[in-house]
Amino acid sequence: MARPLHVDGLTHDGWGIPYAIKARQLDATILFADISNFSGRTLAMSPTETLAFVNHFFSWITVRALTNTSGIVDKYIGDEVMIVFSAEFGSRDPFAEALDVARRFGEEDTFSFRPHMGIASGVVVVGYVGTPVKYNCSVFGHAVAVAARCASVRTSTADVAASIVFPASEWVGRDFTKLFPTAADAGTPHSRAPTWQISQPYLEHLKNMQPLEVISIANFTKSAPTVTAEQWARNAAGGLTFRTDPAALKDGVFRNR
Repeated sequence: MARPLHVDGLTHDGWGIPYAIKARQLDATILFADISNFSGRTLAMSPTETLAFVNHFFSWITVRALTNTSGIVDKYIGDEVMIVFSAEFGSRDPFAEALDVARRFGEEDTFSFRPHMGIASGVVVVGYVGTPVKYNCSVFGHAVAVAARCASVRTSTADVAASIVFPASEWVGRDFTKLFPTAADAGTPHSRAPTWQISQPYLEHLKNMQPLEVISIANFTKSAPTVTAEQWARNAAGGLTFRTDPAALKDGVFRNR
């Protein structure tokens, strides 16, 4: 059932051209995740290999985000994905659910993407963005900016398998052993548990923001993939056949042979 908008108005751009502002306000938790050292890892890749690399990451992370969770993928930005959790989307505890998804990203990193993740909660608006010619729906608010900045924070030990950073205020009353159980406690078939370590709250200077007290949780158990994400991307791109002649066009799209 459609829910009413909290904002539904019309304004103009200063030159008399009108545009609409339509949005719904909600409490939400935002999770950002990106690939560690993306620029360095794709420096020697061809454009097609880089595309395969990024889409492989998004495919992997989207399956993890949308399987047995209420998380909704809001957007893809470069090598970064933004996922939204809210009671309005069915989450009982949006922050805990976002943290659990982030934990699974770090523990099930089969191809060694080594994701950096940031989480933040607050009031956001889900609204139409764009122009009457082309628009989509997206989420805006301070929590979005904080989560994105937290994802860019690099922990003191840079060479970790995965890291999660969030405002320290989010952690009040949380139990680390329940949110990050060992493999034996969780009943998983893994032969050894990922080594997650939680920091004490510390002050982080986020870009273009006031200093913020944050907590970081890092996974120090690295995967040893038989095929790395880089190798997978090169193999995937190498298996493609390209045609750029007009005869290859069908419905305006180039098709493989």
